[in-house]
Amino acid sequence: MKKLIVTLFFIVIFCAPGFCAGAVGNDNASQPLTLDDCFKLALKQSELIAVDAEKINQAEAHFLEAFGALLPHVSFSRTDTRQHSSSLPGYNKRFDQKFVFQQQLFSGFKEFAGIAASKFEKKQRENEKIRAEQLLFVDVSDSFYLFIELQEDLNALQSIRNALSGRINELKVRENIGKSRISEVVSTQTQLYNIDAEIELVKSQKAIARQLLEFLIGRPAENVVEGGFNLSLKEESDYAHKAILRADVQAANLAWRVSQEGVAVAKSGYYPELNLTSDYYAHRFSTPQDARWDALLSINVPIFEGTTVFGQVKEARSIAKQNELLFQRAERVAVQDVHDAFTNTQFNISRSKVFEKALKSAELNFHLQIQDYNLNVVNNLDVIAAIQNLEDVRRSFIHSTYEGRRFYWQLMAAAGEIEVN
Repeated sequence: MKKLIVTLFFIVIFCAPGFCAGAVGNDNASQPLTLDDCFKLALKQSELIAVDAEKINQAEAHFLEAFGALLPHVSFSRTDTRQHSSSLPGYNKRFDQKFVFQQQLFSGFKEFAGIAASKFEKKQRENEKIRAEQLLFVDVSDSFYLFIELQEDLNALQSIRNALSGRINELKVRENIGKSRISEVVSTQTQLYNIDAEIELVKSQKAIARQLLEFLIGRPAENVVEGGFNLSLKEESDYAHKAILRADVQAANLAWRVSQEGVAVAKSGYYPELNLTSDYYAHRFSTPQDARWDALLSINVPIFEGTTVFGQVKEARSIAKQNELLFQRAERVAVQDVHDAFTNTQFNISRSKVFEKALKSAELNFHLQIQDYNLNVVNNLDVIAAIQNLEDVRRSFIHSTYEGRRFYWQLMAAAGEIEVN
């Protein structure tokens, strides 16, 4: 947890100014926030999600560009001629006005490949946005549960502090009647001061965790509540099967298909081009003046252009191969992510159950030590050791509990099972 705290500290130090500017003037700071509330706020706040949304719009623009090449192009053209001649004094009236119609008939299927690629690209960007939202949920859940964990940890430390304070008061009373030594009071006060120092440390960690959560959601988060949580695990194979279908894997597959269409676009350089151009004259001075329209059918057959097209095709194939390998790696990484997250979650569940039993034993041991001390069976050091043991076990139980929740949502994200509305 210390490494996570250090990471959160640096994130907050570099990112807090942007948050502070956006969080001023929020009137709902005192309302408790659930994990779902925090995630919805983070979706609205995240600039990276907004960038992914713009990439979808960019892919739609690419489709319009490719489709537009298949449609006829119409333009209006006027040509004025200025020529000095003594025999033609009315030269200022020499001009042509015409409507120009251009239609590309064949260009090696380049436009069709571009249209297909743009459709794949749009789906790719949509999947990338979904995956970014899922990873944002993991970031929010990590900071959310870390904030709650530190709050619970602070409460546990305060409980231990109260126990030590009560212990000191009792020892002072016993000292006054000669049943306790002053060294016992001093040693207990030392333990109390250590707890006070630990409380200050946890307070600072809690403040950093809260600032990170506030940075993600874009508003103050003074009060958060966990709400309902049901941690139940299926078989690892169930999650692994879903992992290969998650959004980032699908995006990698679509990127590969986009690059395959890029090969088709490069190959179009080997094929001839066939174009039709037609002019309709509204006014004509050029010869023949009595013709109102003309049409031109042109064909351009590439015979030799060096190795330019060959190089373009080779490059496009290389890019396609790279994207294929990246897609294969994305599948393997997804399965590995599930395996790691499942292992962490599974062992953490077992660890939490053990700590729960240990906590009950530590609480019982503490009460028994108090009873034995009142009967003069044990000394103050035994009681202090029982209090210290109770503190360690309770804090370990709190940490494992909320770490299990973080691991669980990491597993859900690894399997692509986080639904984003």
